[in-house]
Amino acid sequence: MEKFVINGGKPLKGEVSVSGAKNAVVAILPATILAADKCIIENVPAISDVAVSLEILTALGASVRMLNKNTYEIDTTHLHCTEVPDDLSRQMRASYYFLGALLGRFGSAQVAMPGGCNLGPRPIDQHLKAFCALGAEDSVEYGMIKVTGETLAGSHVFFDNVSVGATMNAMLSAVLAEGQTVLENVAKEPHIVDLANFLNMMGADVRGAGTDVIRIRGKKKLHGCSYSIIPDQIEAGSYMVAAAITGGDVLIKNVIPKHLEPITAKMELAGIRVEEFDDSIRVSRSGDLQPLKIKTMPHPGFPTDMQPLMTVLLTIAKGTSIVTEGIWENRFRYVDELVRMGANIQVDGQVAVIEGVGELQPAPLRASDLRAGAALVMAALSAKGTSEISEIAHIERGYEDLVQKLQGLGADIRRVEKPSTGLPQAL
Repeated sequence: MEKFVINGGKPLKGEVSVSGAKNAVVAILPATILAADKCIIENVPAISDVAVSLEILTALGASVRMLNKNTYEIDTTHLHCTEVPDDLSRQMRASYYFLGALLGRFGSAQVAMPGGCNLGPRPIDQHLKAFCALGAEDSVEYGMIKVTGETLAGSHVFFDNVSVGATMNAMLSAVLAEGQTVLENVAKEPHIVDLANFLNMMGADVRGAGTDVIRIRGKKKLHGCSYSIIPDQIEAGSYMVAAAITGGDVLIKNVIPKHLEPITAKMELAGIRVEEFDDSIRVSRSGDLQPLKIKTMPHPGFPTDMQPLMTVLLTIAKGTSIVTEGIWENRFRYVDELVRMGANIQVDGQVAVIEGVGELQPAPLRASDLRAGAALVMAALSAKGTSEISEIAHIERGYEDLVQKLQGLGADIRRVEKPSTGLPQAL
């Protein structure tokens, strides 16, 4: 039982370095299965989702060796199992990428229904649509998804809706299939491009990642390679919010400014100063925050993972902001926590109307999911006084060294153990 204790109200200043992208690494680690060889993956974030992915690889028979904190050698030559352990796969949503990778290499895979943050239904129908188009059969029994296909053949897949997970899983399953696969209405996020680049480094032929259509020519065999994960767009955005909400001045290093454009554009409209450099950005604010209208959309629209963080920022803007969630249906569950801090927010379905207040007040808070938890950290940093955030395991799924990085910017934050309450002893 751990919690964050934050004494807020101090402007953050200094430099912070962004880690590797969570949403890229959770697909690239399973993709090493397709190499049947040694891969060296660099810029791997030290987060719990990565730890689970590496445990799954080990359980399947891969040899995993840590070269340093953020670099791993993964040898999948002697992989012997195609069933992901139930207890591990339920710990994170991205366990479903093992379906595509195992199906692509072995023609068979079994994974539990995905876990992770509860943001609403996570249908995998589009994933299964892609697998079936390639010639696989699927079944779901007792919460386990099983796909089998002795020989996969290239096909044409038009996704009914834009899905990052389905796009990546289709890529994983198609790179070793016979012939050409064409994927239409695909997701275009930076991590889609990163996965395509990694697959191509292993000898795959994937073209068009980052556009609406991806074409894949199947190869008979792939090989190992060395690859460095892109920086995390959402972690960078989180520190942008931290600088802005505290009225600070922070240089955020190891970023790709192009990936941050949807976030940068909204921040500048809100009166925040953003300076772009080659691989860093500087974010500062001295005046009032201006209200905004935001709607989350697939890339290159405003990212849904930034929605809770921007909502927190807008709670102290001068005026009325409207935030519309266009991706997940349960993404406003954290609003009750902000209301406890004095925020004025009304939620109707997928729309939040935010009346700015002068400042937030400290309060005991609970993280309901990864990004909501990060947003509450930013709220607590801006509130004068001491706030406590519980259920921080959600936050640690996606942020490497969050406490240390914020402390480096002058934040008064610490991670403490909560005493176990335990049941009263029977007389």
